[in-house]
Amino acid sequence: MPPFAAIFGYFKSSPKTFFASPFVFSFAFAKFSRSFKGLSSSSQSSGFSFSSVFSDHLKNRKLDEARAVLNEIPSPSVHLFTKMIMGYVENYRLSDALELFYKMPFRDMVSWNSIIKGCLDCGDLEMAEKLFDKMPERNVISWTTMMNGFLQFGRVGVAERLFSDMPARDIAVWNSMIYGYFRNGRVEDAMKLFERIPYRNVISWTSMISGLDQHGMSDEALLLFQQMVNSGIKPTSSYGLNCKHEDALKVFSDMMKMGILPNQSSFTSALNSCCEMEAIDRGKEIHIVAIKLGLENDVFVGNSLTVLYSKCGNINDGVATFKKIDEKNTVSWNSIIGGCAQHGCGTWALTCFTQMIRAGIDPDEITFTGLLSACSHSGMLHKGRCLFEYFSQCKSIEMNLEHYACMVDILGRSGKLEEAEELVRNMPMKANSMVWLALLSACKMHSNLELAERAAKCVFDLEPHCSAAYVLLSNLYAFSNRWSDVARIRRKMKQRGITKQPGCSWVTLKGLRHVFHSGDRSHPLSEKIYQKLDWLGEKLKGFGYVPDQRFALHDVEDEQKEAILSYHSERVAIGFGLISTVEGSTITVMKNLRVCEDCHTAIKLLAKIVRREIVLRDSSRFHHFKDGFCSCRDYW
Repeated sequence: MPPFAAIFGYFKSSPKTFFASPFVFSFAFAKFSRSFKGLSSSSQSSGFSFSSVFSDHLKNRKLDEARAVLNEIPSPSVHLFTKMIMGYVENYRLSDALELFYKMPFRDMVSWNSIIKGCLDCGDLEMAEKLFDKMPERNVISWTTMMNGFLQFGRVGVAERLFSDMPARDIAVWNSMIYGYFRNGRVEDAMKLFERIPYRNVISWTSMISGLDQHGMSDEALLLFQQMVNSGIKPTSSYGLNCKHEDALKVFSDMMKMGILPNQSSFTSALNSCCEMEAIDRGKEIHIVAIKLGLENDVFVGNSLTVLYSKCGNINDGVATFKKIDEKNTVSWNSIIGGCAQHGCGTWALTCFTQMIRAGIDPDEITFTGLLSACSHSGMLHKGRCLFEYFSQCKSIEMNLEHYACMVDILGRSGKLEEAEELVRNMPMKANSMVWLALLSACKMHSNLELAERAAKCVFDLEPHCSAAYVLLSNLYAFSNRWSDVARIRRKMKQRGITKQPGCSWVTLKGLRHVFHSGDRSHPLSEKIYQKLDWLGEKLKGFGYVPDQRFALHDVEDEQKEAILSYHSERVAIGFGLISTVEGSTITVMKNLRVCEDCHTAIKLLAKIVRREIVLRDSSRFHHFKDGFCSCRDYW
């Protein structure tokens, strides 16, 4: 359907909805304007070809439907056969892939290389080796694929012989062999081969640096890093990607001390490490360096800064850095839309989306996820429905399970539980546990036990050991005072060896993460923390706070329930923050689970009592508590 026809059809079916959503209209019109210019008369009249339907089925993992379409195509090309083969192997249907490969009327080098790689990916080294031996001719990709396969299965000697027999070797072959040596613990062989490489690129250097570091040779790795920089090779992110974020920041610091000016890649790596460590103070220091070097407005540095500030609880600075980016790309817009969504700034997110379209930047699947998340966290049911309806008709966006989980979340949070269940059961693809968990979570929020039990059963059918589903159902039983059902669920978890993820909260201070559990007294400052919490408890009573004992979730006496609630992990973390930071400063706490409603009520009052802003990120979103109110407006 041409873009204009899609717009007209959308308007005709729901004119009020269409005009009530200016961001949808601006997006649709912009898409129409750009698409119309590129349309030819033939493309308008041809409709969907077999190959486009075939590709759509493959993208949606509907392999049998894709194969049926392929069978209907007269004289399909080798390229289509190869795509079908790769679709099979990506879903571990190797026998189907081999059957189709042998049926192909003609096989080119790409199809041979694809089936060999598919065999290796599916764990069948023997079949891959047989096919390699049968190849009528081989290119460097064929040799490299097979060599990597032997290295993957630990057959280093055979890989070495293959490496020696290659008629020609490019730099990728040398790099693969070095990586394979490290993977199999052959450090000295890797070092010797590195010395023999006729030409080294950045991958050669970073493979060596990360390999040495992973084998406990960090000093040698740093020395090699210095040699790499001196040889004119720009460093990449070899530490950040390996989750050695402290080391990555040390390397960045060493670069500065050595007088080596970091480039965009170095800044991005360092800022990403700060983000993963939630070390916003160190990120701010790197931000200052970027400003001094004139890189603050660079798109890659700006994107990383936007993500850093947003994920560490400071959405205002995230927006400020985003605005300074000179040439914003899709990642830029997705970063700020996602950040606004996490902080419950739904209107900001939709405004950014409108600006994105006006700037001529096409949204993608990540944009759609961010927008739906924004609607969910801001309680914008109508906007969420409009977006979901429009994007489901947009051919440039591929709907996936995450989008449906977001829409279920939007409906569920708004109390539309039956509509949410109907959406799940009528999805064009099979719902996974993530989608059913979204519905189950909404059932707990609205205390709908009957639907919760149905949703939980669907989760267990798909994922029998899903601890989250057991915990949600158990908590709902506890909330309803059905303690025998709570005991039954806990027995079942114990019998099946399923453990509940323990709730914890943490505060990052001067680069150190301080982690707390409920009732935790292991911290060196525990005595002072609990003195502060007891003082706050008395103040809370003066403000009329009464603990909601339903959220203790234990069948104990009322006094014990009150004590359990008073020392939830987020409150302990806040107590630590209050005694460890200067008066008036913002306290930022991270929590791995959803904050309970009783703690949410208490923290609103705590922020008013201590006259501080308290930022709490739970598993759902960020909460900004100030002057007795929360940014979520009690909707999360």
